[in-house]
Amino acid sequence: MCGITGWISYDNDLTTQRPVLETMTGTMACRGPDAAGVWLDRHAAFGHRRLAVIDIDGGTQPMTVDHDGRTLVVTTYSGEVYNYRELRTELTGLGHTFRTHSDTEVVLHAYLQWGEACAERLNGMYAFALWDPRTEELLLIRDRMGIKPLYYYPTPDGVLFGSEPKAILAHPAVRPVVDSEGLAELISFTKTPGHAVYKGMREVRPGHIVRVRRAGSTVTRYWALAARDHTDDLDTTVAHVRELLDDIVARQLIADVPLCTLLSGGLDSSVITALSAEALAEQGSGPVRSFAVDFTGYTENFTPDDLRGTPDGPYAHALAEHVGSDHRDIVLDTADLMDPGHRAAVLAARDLPNGFGDGDTSLYLLFKAVREQSTVALSGESADEVFGGYRWFHDPACVHADTFPWTAAGLSGRFAGGNATREALLDKGLLGKLDLPGYERRRYREALAEVPYLDRDSGHQRRMREISYLHLTRFVQILLDRKDRASMAVGLEVRVPFCDHRLVDYVFNTPWAMKTFDGREKSLLRAATRDVLPALVADRVKSPYPSTQDPRYNEALRTELKALYADRDAPVRPLLDPEATAQVTADGARDDIRPSAELVLGMNAWLRTTGTTLAL
Repeated sequence: MCGITGWISYDNDLTTQRPVLETMTGTMACRGPDAAGVWLDRHAAFGHRRLAVIDIDGGTQPMTVDHDGRTLVVTTYSGEVYNYRELRTELTGLGHTFRTHSDTEVVLHAYLQWGEACAERLNGMYAFALWDPRTEELLLIRDRMGIKPLYYYPTPDGVLFGSEPKAILAHPAVRPVVDSEGLAELISFTKTPGHAVYKGMREVRPGHIVRVRRAGSTVTRYWALAARDHTDDLDTTVAHVRELLDDIVARQLIADVPLCTLLSGGLDSSVITALSAEALAEQGSGPVRSFAVDFTGYTENFTPDDLRGTPDGPYAHALAEHVGSDHRDIVLDTADLMDPGHRAAVLAARDLPNGFGDGDTSLYLLFKAVREQSTVALSGESADEVFGGYRWFHDPACVHADTFPWTAAGLSGRFAGGNATREALLDKGLLGKLDLPGYERRRYREALAEVPYLDRDSGHQRRMREISYLHLTRFVQILLDRKDRASMAVGLEVRVPFCDHRLVDYVFNTPWAMKTFDGREKSLLRAATRDVLPALVADRVKSPYPSTQDPRYNEALRTELKALYADRDAPVRPLLDPEATAQVTADGARDDIRPSAELVLGMNAWLRTTGTTLAL
């Protein structure tokens, strides 16, 4: 997995800048706790923090390929390429020789053989930089679905880059500034491809390559969702989905370190756990180890709401028993979720206060506990985006709303366990200036303009292709970024089999009627995997990631918000609406404040600890 950073400067000698590179690299120690390295040349400097997963002894970085005492190419690389063994065999047949067994070295030789077209041959999750000293060119390459993050900051004579904004912000020439558009991106429930919130900073878009030369930079796309005819009948489609899943899971179980699955008891994580158990049994290396998050008293005192009809625990235990997994529940309480150290760690991991409140903290604590026993975990994330699992996929009002369907569903409040909007406590004048509805409309129109269609797409099929595209290019980025930051903050590599581009492309082009052939959500996935699941789990209705229902959590937020508002030096205070804040912090108030309070508390900590300037 790892964390990468670097600096290209065509006007300076970077061989003298080791302290700067070491500082930038050090910001990502959590992403790579096993080793650190820097590589310096006249106009290029790379930093790397390593989480050793494949070829523990041989995969150190930055890595070079040298010939006759001359460096041909160097990389600082993050991620995993799951087809690296096949590529290594092909490249060996083409005359390449290897000194390690790592996928990183395969990527280097793939570049030497095919140039930037090497990206098209990679199956995996990755974000890496390649420097070619022969041409003095830099390539920044990100995987097709954007599983791994990669940011960059153009400078007058080159570029800075890193796995996370904090690596770039550690450079002495960069200051953390957020303008009105950046703040609108942060507050609204959007994740615009390429947008990094901080002024002057960009994110490499999924499936794109940024090429930096002395004369300037260019951006090219090497992969995108495309509309294709689907000619398979239903039985063939179900069978092919299963074939793909079997191959994907088998590939993603490759690791030289302890491995596990994340199991919620929902269809998606249960499929991954069951198929992993089956594959490991065939290898003679089972049982699979699985982990679930839970809250003290959650199952016993569970109250159904409009998003979650059942607690996860009984279903996770049923699946674990069915496949014989070595299962463990990670049980958290309100004190864990409100612990200042835990919340500070989450904010530091995310760089921005735009998360899911207690959902982020619990995810971080789950991953921290998992990391004590495993270095790699397989997750069921992204199946809802691929197969159409969210409830708003099946709600006509949300489907036909002239906005993102999750916005129409009011998700920004309800996902976090409440009904209030995230921006409910912010100053009305500020909100008027930001024009969040207008900002979301603009981003929605941009996304719609990208959607590929077939000539015969019409009516409901056409609209559902749009809905699928919005989720696969926008909504999934919110969750993948959350997953990456929380997991890498504790040095845990989380793999997402449902993001394999072969599966994504195939299901994207499957007609919507076939995706819902049994009248339910995720019909294809359920049909393709029912044989490995207990009926209780296979027939379970979709339930999102859990959020604590302990009323003490809401009151703890209120107490903290009240103390913040009493502090006249609190940096977020000028951004608040006095009347709304006074109302929700008054003695005896019982307003639902979770999403809004968590945003305000997070923004205050962010402004105080990072020194970010709001240029509004």
